[in-house]
Amino acid sequence: MTQDGDRTVRDVAVPRRTHLVDVTPLRASPAFARMWAGTAVSTVGTQMTVVAVGLHVYELTRSTLAVSGVGLAALVPTVLAGLYGGVLADALDRRRVLLVAAVVAWCSTAAIAALAWAGSEGVVALYALMALTATAGTVLGATRMAVVPRLLPAELLPAAAALGGITGGLAVTAGPALAGVLVASVGFPLTYTVDVLLFLGAFLGIVQLPSVRPEGERVRAGLGSVLDGLRFLRTAPNVRASFVADIAAMALAQPRVLLPAAGAAVLGGGAVTVGVLTAAGAVGAVLSGLLSGRLTGTRRQGVAIARAIQVYGLAVAGFGVVLAVATATAAPGGGGGGGGTVLTAAGLRPVPVAAAALLLAVAGAADNVSSIFRQAVLQQAVPDRLRGRLQGIFVVVVTGGPRVGDLWSGVLATVLALWLPPLLGGLLVVAALALLLARQPGFRAYDARRPTP
Repeated sequence: MTQDGDRTVRDVAVPRRTHLVDVTPLRASPAFARMWAGTAVSTVGTQMTVVAVGLHVYELTRSTLAVSGVGLAALVPTVLAGLYGGVLADALDRRRVLLVAAVVAWCSTAAIAALAWAGSEGVVALYALMALTATAGTVLGATRMAVVPRLLPAELLPAAAALGGITGGLAVTAGPALAGVLVASVGFPLTYTVDVLLFLGAFLGIVQLPSVRPEGERVRAGLGSVLDGLRFLRTAPNVRASFVADIAAMALAQPRVLLPAAGAAVLGGGAVTVGVLTAAGAVGAVLSGLLSGRLTGTRRQGVAIARAIQVYGLAVAGFGVVLAVATATAAPGGGGGGGGTVLTAAGLRPVPVAAAALLLAVAGAADNVSSIFRQAVLQQAVPDRLRGRLQGIFVVVVTGGPRVGDLWSGVLATVLALWLPPLLGGLLVVAALALLLARQPGFRAYDARRPTP
């Protein structure tokens, strides 16, 4: 076992690389392994509560608009928490920041459960508590990612990101499914209580961390430090390019807002189809993580990000083609069959649904691969004293990009056609990433063995 400052790393023989996920980070750092396991358990509960609150708001109001308000209520607090939470991670002991954020998130979830048990829940209270949960969760996420490079050597960071992608995909798949089953079988109070218990796993991973004080000069937790992080980003072309790549993918080719209409009006099957298509992306992310063993040894990470996002764009464009063909072959007067397609009793069109799910799984896998390398660039190339702030900005990017994409897709689909946003947006993503590689030679030449911001 070796000691490197506050990093304790077991001496682990480097195994022969296979296509299976590299679990060396779990063996190399017990602290990372505990934090990863705790995050995996608690994130499932978090996803459960997100879905359960949406169902709860709908039961209280019978309004889809009111359900969308859950996410909107958390948007501004999440952005602010990303920026200021990153400063806290660079100004204070990161272990302490994690503990405080976890306590706030746990207490807000417990408050939701308590209100449900008392029968005193209301829409405004659910909005406020979910906004508080999202704020604390954002600080947790940004700080946790700033801690990882202090627990592992640089060469293991892509593998650590792949492990994180697996848990994230599993949480997005299992959490909503559990929420649906539990709400239907035991009700909202007990569903929220399960999350309260699962979230205790996060504390297991945090309490046993060593003290993780930021390296370098001491930072004051104020607006000036936020601006320092933004100024650094202006002088970090490779990190900035990775952000631009993600914004292009999410703002131009984010298909999630189209799925309800696809299930209701084009592919048939309604909520069943929406569930299948939503889960497909998460399944693709999990599979790409499980088969990431050779990928995580890639040195040309800038090119890897661009190529992965181009594959994402092509897959989303293919989804648009499926919608276009299904629209053209639909029976007059509905989103049921047509063109010889055999329908189920629910009006499901099996062939186009299967094709759409496969393409969205490819998109989810490609997005996860790009995420692995974007996270690696951010963790390897950014100095530790700025890591929290840049992780916070990253949270803002990944939060804001999809919402811009929802607006773009929603407007284009409403004005023109449902199939046009994914087809056009996917092709634009491919072109945008080709342009990015051509205009940013440093990003094209980025080498993980000599990381430069």
